[in-house]
Amino acid sequence: MRTAMGVWRWRRNPLRRRTDLFEAWVAFAALVCFLLVAPAVGWVASLQVDGTLQRAAREQRHERYLVPAVVVRPAAGAVAGSATDPSAQRQSPERTRIVASWTAPDGSSHQGTVPAAEEPPRPGDRFRIWTDIRGRLVGQPLDPSSASFHAGVAGLAAALTAAALVETVRRLVVRRLMHRRYTRLDRAWAAAGPDWGRAGAGS
Repeated sequence: MRTAMGVWRWRRNPLRRRTDLFEAWVAFAALVCFLLVAPAVGWVASLQVDGTLQRAAREQRHERYLVPAVVVRPAAGAVAGSATDPSAQRQSPERTRIVASWTAPDGSSHQGTVPAAEEPPRPGDRFRIWTDIRGRLVGQPLDPSSASFHAGVAGLAAALTAAALVETVRRLVVRRLMHRRYTRLDRAWAAAGPDWGRAGAGS
């Protein structure tokens, strides 16, 4: 709003100063940056982030595999405290840990501690986990839609940051102009102050 108001300093006025005109140009430049530059920065940032995340998502889909696993037994300490404090058991992540076995895409067998897919986990239950080609546990691949969402958030953040930077620069310039105006006014007042009120007073 202040940026748009600064543009009105272009209007003709016998009291308009050179700094007023300069401030109008600064406000106009800031307005152009708000309307054009900031969205462009956000759009470019969004495209770059989306490209990077989409490549990562494709690589993860090619390098990660969803393989079947079988529950072997609860992990050590998984049911500890269930008889004494059920509420603590519900809050403890150990309750959902189990020992499972699975076969990797390369044919090797593995066994390890993983989060349970269902509650309560029972030996022999089957579920699926994400692994790499050698059977090492990995996270779920990045979804393309999630990648696009994160890219959009990054683009919006970049646009807002650019807009904030423009507004910060505009405020600093206006503050500098105001300082110069007050300095000139103090000098003019210091020069005219001793003679103030003498004209037409008969002295």
